[in-house]
Order: sequence, then C-alpha cells, then structure tokens
Amino acid sequence: MPTLQELLKDFPLEKYFEPFLGGGAIFFSIQPNKAFLSDLNADLINAYIQVKENVEEVISGLLSLENSSQKYYEVRASTETDPLIRAIYFIFLNHTSYNGLYRVNNSGKYNVPYGNRSTKLINTNNMRRVSMALRLAEIECISYEHTIDNISEGDLVYLDPPYTVSHNRNGFIKYNKKLFSLADQYKLSKFIDQIKLKGAFYILSNGANDKISEIFHKDGDNLMTVKRSSVIGGKNAIRSSVEEYLFTNLPSRGERWVHD
Repeated sequence: MPTLQELLKDFPLEKYFEPFLGGGAIFFSIQPNKAFLSDLNADLINAYIQVKENVEEVISGLLSLENSSQKYYEVRASTETDPLIRAIYFIFLNHTSYNGLYRVNNSGKYNVPYGNRSTKLINTNNMRRVSMALRLAEIECISYEHTIDNISEGDLVYLDPPYTVSHNRNGFIKYNKKLFSLADQYKLSKFIDQIKLKGAFYILSNGANDKISEIFHKDGDNLMTVKRSSVIGGKNAIRSSVEEYLFTNLPSRGERWVHD
C-alpha cells in the first residue's frame, strides 16, 4: 500500500495546510514551498515559532539542561512566561518524559513522569534543518475551523485529529485534557465538505473504527486502511502497529485503494 509520502510524490501542491500539527512528520517529509501550520496547543506552537526564529538560542538552552530526574521535575513545575525559555522547557520535557508523551491533567498541567531515557537530548544539526524548513511556513495557534478562509483551489489540507476513537474498531475513548468527541468528528466532516467545495484536496488520518468510516467515507472519495507504529510502555517500550484509516479526495494515480 502507498504511504502518505508516496501519495504526495510529485503532486503539484499550491499550498499545504496542517491544522492539527503535532509532530509535523508529513510537513517535514514533503517540505512544501508554502505551508500554513497550526494547532490549539499554545506551548507546541510557541516551540515551533522559537525554533523557526531563534534556533541557536533554543539549542544553547537545551544543551545547558541536565537530563536528570531532579532537573525534569524542576522544569515540569516551572511557571516561566518568557516564550524562548518556555519553548526550551517544552522540548526538554518532550525528550526526557516517560515515552515522550504529552499529557495534561484536568487543570491543564503537564503531568507525565520522568522517563529515565538515556538517548541524546537533541540533534543540533537536525534542529537547524527543522528551523530552515519552518522558515517557509506560517505558524499560528488557532483552531482548524479558522483556516478555511485561507484555503484555495488546489491546496492540500492534512488532518490528523486527536484519536478519541480507539483503533481496530474498539469504540470511543477519552484522550487528554480536551475530548475530541463524536460531535467533534461530525464537525470535522463538515469542515472537509467546505474544503472540497473550494476545489482543494484533503487527507484525513483517523482511527480504524466503523463509526469513523460511516462519518467520513464520502461519495467519490477514497478510503485506505494502513498501519501506524505505536510504542507501548516506557523504558523498555515495545513497538506494535495499529490500524488506521486514511480518507482523501486525491486522485489515486493507479494505486489500489482498499475500500471497507
């Protein structure tokens, strides 16, 4: 089955949108000439902006931090307001937390324990490459609905919402501070209808769940079942794979799509 990157190979993109940015793996893989990246996680967006605009300061700050339990909990408890320091702390926590998780409690406080991870804190050369890639992108902390006015014919929108449905058809689950509920899934489906009315393209990643198929499998569009690797556990993490669905109105270019 084709990967997302293979589906997009040589596709004539006008502008790329990723409104559930997260780790931005697809953006960094295809590196479009024009991109609009957004997310509702203010700390995440601030980190991307600081890496884009102040990468050497971010690198210097990260190299000054010790990967230890004491430093981890000190940083986790910080109420620092300076955007640059907050970005450094955000990246530090991501690289040293249990399994690299991002999770907050009902009060919005980051609550992941220290991970005892011995991996190198940062790759400075990769950080600089990330900064260069981000210089071609607009980055903003907004909800996905607010991107619709900027989307035009020929643009591509990649949607990877929080998984509030479990994979492999096991039903709906709660995830993180804000629940991306069943109602939110229907709302996202209407957003996709707006994208199509503009003559733009979309790709949606979502849980392989019968209800998700019912909501998002639109007439004339394609559904593909793929596997994504998942890490279970912490220090001795085990990698497994879970099924997910990809929905898109991109032309199939002769590839065999799997319809459920």
